[in-house]
Amino acid sequence: MLFKADRLIFEAAAKRPVFGLDTSLPIASLAILSGGKITATLNRPVASHGAALPGAMGDLLRSAGIGFRDLGAIAVGTGPGSFTGLRIGIAYAKGIAAATGCALVGTPSFDATTVAVQKSENLREDTLICPIIDARKHEVYCALYRTVPDGLEKVLEESVVTLEDLVPRVAGDVIFAGDAKAAEAAGRLAELGRAANVVDYAAIESRGAYIAALGAARLARVESASAALEPMYIRPADAIFRPASKRSPDGSTEGIWSKERKNSFSSI
Repeated sequence: MLFKADRLIFEAAAKRPVFGLDTSLPIASLAILSGGKITATLNRPVASHGAALPGAMGDLLRSAGIGFRDLGAIAVGTGPGSFTGLRIGIAYAKGIAAATGCALVGTPSFDATTVAVQKSENLREDTLICPIIDARKHEVYCALYRTVPDGLEKVLEESVVTLEDLVPRVAGDVIFAGDAKAAEAAGRLAELGRAANVVDYAAIESRGAYIAALGAARLARVESASAALEPMYIRPADAIFRPASKRSPDGSTEGIWSKERKNSFSSI
């Protein structure tokens, strides 16, 4: 189960500081979670994650009043998103973990986005949240989550698809959260006579904080972390619509999610 944001943060209270990092988008999102609260955040547009990341992390650590050796873990967003950004972020996280001996854990970036939406919006039960970003080639990366009484349930894993295929199959109340494609998806839904809310990334730049919270929650449950984690590219062509399924420990949120529904995409 993916719990509500406050509960995720509470579960991490007994852990040493956790650094959260997401470089899946042009805005790098970083945060430090310590003592059951977010102690520092930084969201910075970057032309190059590789050039900007060391300075951004240094600024964040100084803001939190800690050093690299104080970190208990580093949690990194695994995507989907920019291939280059993901490679850089994960490589940097692995380097910090190797140098300091802290734990390393990967978290899907859309999981953090969805928790941020849940935190910022007053949602009714059974509302769908659809994180969505431009995948180029006239396609989008997306996933689907449903609000349940005790948190969130993932009903469609990260996929790459055209908006023409996605929009007609999304039933019920839905919130699209992402870049310009979120507004485009809502517009296409409106053409079908249905309304949708839109949350853009300016309102949920805190995803780095929830990368940290999700990573800390995994570690609090004594789930394994792995230096072998890899970016979630979704492409090439074998990435198709599929129901949610348990991930491997190399970057999963298994154990944080409620029992997953084995829905096909057409039934959502």
